[in-house]
Amino acid sequence: MRKIDKDGLLLCELQATAFENSVDKMESSSEIFIRRFMKSKIAKRLDNGSVLESNIQANDILQFVDEEYGVSDYGTVKYTHNEMYWIGYIYRYFAIICELTSVQVYKIIKPKELRGLFLPYHTMDPSQAVERILEAKEMPMDENMELERQYKIFKKIRMQKTKNEQAGVK
Repeated sequence: MRKIDKDGLLLCELQATAFENSVDKMESSSEIFIRRFMKSKIAKRLDNGSVLESNIQANDILQFVDEEYGVSDYGTVKYTHNEMYWIGYIYRYFAIICELTSVQVYKIIKPKELRGLFLPYHTMDPSQAVERILEAKEMPMDENMELERQYKIFKKIRMQKTKNEQAGVK
C-alpha cells in the first residue's frame, strides 16, 4: 500500500470539492453523477496525476463530465453536501493508497454503499475508513492479509476434501 503525499491530498481535496459542488450544479442524481465521473476521462487524469499540471478547478471537472456524457437530469436522489464531499475524498484516497484506478475503486464499492458508511466512518482518518471497507469486503490491504486470506481458502478446501474422503466421495 502506498503512502499518501502532498499531491495526493491535493487530488483528494479537488475531487471532494467537485463532488460537493455537483449537488447544486449538476441536474442528475448524485449516483448518476458519481458513476459518470468515476468512468470519465477527467477521472483518468486524476488517477495519473496529470491534472496537477494544469489549472483545473472543481467546477471545471463538472463541466468536463457534462461535455463527455452530455447534460442529464436523470435521477432525483441528491446526497447532502457533506456526504458528497466525503465520498469524493474517500474514492480518491482509496485509489491513491491502493494504487487503483477510479473505475476499479468504483467496482469495489458503489456510492449507495459508501453513503451508508458516511455516518459511522466520516470522522475516521481516511486510511482507517479504507482499511475497514477492505476488511468488510474481505480484500487484503497488504501482503500479510493476502497470505492470511489465501490460507483460509486453502484450509476450507482441505477440510472439504477431508470430509469427502471420509464420506467415500471421490
